Amino acid sequence: MFWLKFVFIAMIVFALISLVKFILRKMFKIEKVKKEFFSNNHINELHRKVDKWVRRSTGLIFAILILVQINNEAFNYLLLLGIIFSAMLDYGVKAYFEYKYSEVPKQAILTLTELFLILTALVVVVQMGMLGPF
Repeated sequence: MFWLKFVFIAMIVFALISLVKFILRKMFKIEKVKKEFFSNNHINELHRKVDKWVRRSTGLIFAILILVQINNEAFNYLLLLGIIFSAMLDYGVKAYFEYKYSEVPKQAILTLTELFLILTALVVVVQMGMLGPF
């Protein structure tokens, strides 16, 4: 039952993100950028290096948070805060490089909107207990 709820919530969030992106593209006249599916679309070499550093540090932080949670289960929300922080860092770096170095700087608006919607959905799902106790 957990996975059915999870897939249903993920589909709703994906549809909401797609709808909001569509509306923002029309409002701000942002042209669509072709991207490969499941690939890292780096703006330039500096973005690739910074993104690699961010991903490695995020992995290290998650390893530490999981070890802390294994030893003390009272820190459940510490892992959630780690997910929120890593998402903000990842999307923030992407939005910064899109704004500063991309041919389409308005794309950063869509990236930050996607971050906001994902974090809002995460907080709502956890606070309402939609996937069970946390």
